[in-house]
Amino acid sequence: MFRRLVLASVLVALSGCANTQLPVHTTHPASSTLQGDPSRPAQAAWQRTELYFALGRLEGGKDVISESRWRAFLDKEVTPRFPDGFSVLNAYGQWRDHGAKEPERLDTRVIVILHADTAQAGKDIEAIRLAWKRITGDLSVLRLSQPAHVSF
Repeated sequence: MFRRLVLASVLVALSGCANTQLPVHTTHPASSTLQGDPSRPAQAAWQRTELYFALGRLEGGKDVISESRWRAFLDKEVTPRFPDGFSVLNAYGQWRDHGAKEPERLDTRVIVILHADTAQAGKDIEAIRLAWKRITGDLSVLRLSQPAHVSF
C-alpha cells in the first residue's frame, strides 16, 4: 500500500513538470487566423469564381479531353491570366438536355479563382470561358461568382 502511494505521488509530481504548451516558432505565427499573412493583407472587394468544364462523358468516347490537353489549356489560358494561383477540383457532373430521357454524366473539372473584383478579372474569366468553347466546341462553361471575404 505504501509503495502504491509513493508511486502515485511521484507520478503526480512528474506530471506537473510536463510541458503542455506547443512550441513557439519565431519565423511563423502560431495561427494564421489570428495574425494573417502580412504579405497578403485581407481585402474587402474579392470574388470567388467557379468555372465548370466538361471533359467528356464518363463512359468515354471520341470527344473526351485528355489530361495532357486539360493541363495544356491551364498552362496557356488560365495560368497567364491568374498567375497568383487558383484551384482545380475533379468532379462528376450530370445534366439533362431539354427533351432528353436520361441525364448526360460527365467527367468535370472545376476551377476556383479568388480574385479582386475588377473589370480586368472579369474580362480574363470571360476569355478563359471563350477559349474553352473555341478549343472544344462546347456550347457553355458554367460560371458562378459571388462576393468572398479572403484572409491568408
